[in-house]
Amino acid sequence: MTRRREKTRRSTVLFVWVLVPAALLLFVAANAHLVYVAYESRPDCVPHLKEAGNEGKFRAAKSAC
Repeated sequence: MTRRREKTRRSTVLFVWVLVPAALLLFVAANAHLVYVAYESRPDCVPHLKEAGNEGKFRAAKSAC
């Protein structure tokens, strides 16, 4: 019974040592993809008010254009 318990413990430890780095790699890859998509999908400048708005119209707080 002791050998079986050691074998089960060994396989559990191996599973954890494989699962944790795989999960971390997946997390890092997903975040890298989000950063990539955020930089690649920046829209061009769109027409907007340049002066203070009136009649319910607003302008960009800090325009990049």
